[in-house]
Formats: sequence, C-alpha cells, structure tokens
Amino acid sequence: MSSSLITWAALRRTHGLHKLLQKIQVPCGIPTLRHYTPRRAVLYVPGSDERKITKAFGLDADCMVLDCEDGVAANKKKEARETVARVLDKAERPQGCRDLAVRINAVSTGLAEDDIRCLLGASHLPNTMLVPKVEEIKQLDWVRDQVERALGERQHRLELIVCIETALGLLNCHQLLQHASSMTHSRLQLAGLLFGSDDFTASIGARRTPEATEVLMARQQLVVLAKAYGLQAVDMVTIDLKNEELLRRQCAEGAAMGFTGKQVIHPSQIAPTQEAFAPTPAQLDRAQRLVKEFHQHQQQGKGAFVFEGSMIDMPSVRQALNIVEADQAIHGKPSQGK
Repeated sequence: MSSSLITWAALRRTHGLHKLLQKIQVPCGIPTLRHYTPRRAVLYVPGSDERKITKAFGLDADCMVLDCEDGVAANKKKEARETVARVLDKAERPQGCRDLAVRINAVSTGLAEDDIRCLLGASHLPNTMLVPKVEEIKQLDWVRDQVERALGERQHRLELIVCIETALGLLNCHQLLQHASSMTHSRLQLAGLLFGSDDFTASIGARRTPEATEVLMARQQLVVLAKAYGLQAVDMVTIDLKNEELLRRQCAEGAAMGFTGKQVIHPSQIAPTQEAFAPTPAQLDRAQRLVKEFHQHQQQGKGAFVFEGSMIDMPSVRQALNIVEADQAIHGKPSQGK
C-alpha cells in the first residue's frame, strides 16, 4: 500500500465520509496535491511501433507513456514522434488509462525541441509529459519555454514528471523541485518525480543486483524529496520480465517506502503492480473506522486514543487518511485527453 499524500478536497467526497472530514481540521505542514491522478503502473510503449500502441490501448494500466526516448532506436526517433503525434490526433483513448503521457528525449540530446513541437502540435494533447535525465534548472526552464511556444493559444495544462536518473540529478533535486514548484503561471505543472535506476546505476559506477541495495539510498531520498513537495514518486523498473516473485517483492518494497507507483515495461507486470500500490479491503475498512473514531474523540476534546489495541495519534490518522484518499482516486473517473 502506498503512502500517497492527502488531497483534502477528494477526501471529503470519499465513501460517505465527506461530512465527517469537513469537520477535521487540516494539520499544519502537510503538503497537498492540486489533484491526484493514480499512476500505480506507469507503462512504457515504444512510440515507433503503432501496432504495439494500438495493442496497449486495450490494457488496464493507470498511466500509459508513449515513448520517444529509451524505448526507441536512435534511427527511429523521427518516426516515433510522428507516430505518437498521429496517434494523439485520433480521438481514441485507452479505456483503462487514467493518464495518457508522452516521454520526450533528454534536453541534452538535441532531440527534445522537435519532440515537443511535434507532439504538442497534435489535435488531441496528452495529459502528462515525462522529461528524462533532468539535472539542471536551466533544462526545466528550456522545456517550459518550448512547451509554452508549442501550445500557443491553446488553453491546456500538462502535468510534468521529472525523471531523476543521474547522481547530479539527485544531488540537485531539491533545487530542481523548488524551481519547478515556482512555475505557477506555466501551463506545465509539476506532478511527480520518477527514479531511473539503470541510468542512475551507470552514473555512479555501481553494479545492478536483484536486491537493488545499490540504489536503496537514492530511492529513499527521492521519496522524501517528492513528498516534501506534495508530489507523486514513481519507482524503478523491474527488468527481469520472467521473475514475478521479484516483481512482487520490489513492488511491496517500493510501496512500503512511500512510492505511489512503479514503471512497467511489459503487460504481465501491470496487474501485480497495481495491486501492490492499492489499499486492500481490510486496510480500507480499518482506515475508515479509525477516521470516524478519531472524529468522535476530537469532539470530546481528547488527543491520542487506543484503537484496536494500538495507540493512535495524528500521524496514525494521517496514514489512515492516505489510504482513504488513495482508494477514492483509484476508483474515481479516469481523466480524459484534450
């Protein structure tokens, strides 16, 4: 179960608890999201392969990323961006997808300008843009300016997921988020952080292992940074496609660490991933009962109390609210492309 941050407006509409939650004072210091789009499984689909894109549209991944970067051969980059733009031109959208995204090439490659111009010139625009290998503030400024230019007069907001994939990117991440969070008048709005483990491992000269201990510190740091700014945090890919046990273990570890979702590269990884990053019925039931009991004690002027044998204080209530909000978002109406 992920520890996604609280969207209070959404919480107040959840499962008949809205009247109760309206009476609960929002604790100071809790970062809030503008809204919460579930991204439990973030599925990459090669932008150069229209057949795979069409097939992927029948899958039930929360977030589908039409990829112009790592999933595309160097000599297929132009074909990929044109194929993705052609797909976006159609009104059709994936049925089970809540977030249709695109991943451009890194700013440092010299390919990103053509990607942005082509993709944002489509008749129907994506919900989200992933920007890979971000390391410096000037790269974010460049992307923002290119997006504004490409959108022209169109009134469309894109959510931005910043991909941290190098040692320098992680080192500068706090400054990157400070800057991106200040871009309040931009149509590119910061929504999440994503950890690219393979590129990161290469950047520090580490060896990739099934236990992933070589990236443990980096993953933990990324979660802390994301949550400090009220953002989603998307975990690394499990590259061993045939090892479902490893996938489930890494999903459970990521969810326990506070990640809100995970990158996937094969349809078989979607269901286990989305299951791992969703509350179980038992967790949801307990969370709803805990919130109600908290409200009763609050009315009586009491602070900490005992619930089912455990001492409950405000951090415990926050965790319960996280569970309620995550369930509401997961079972809410999928977002639509514009």
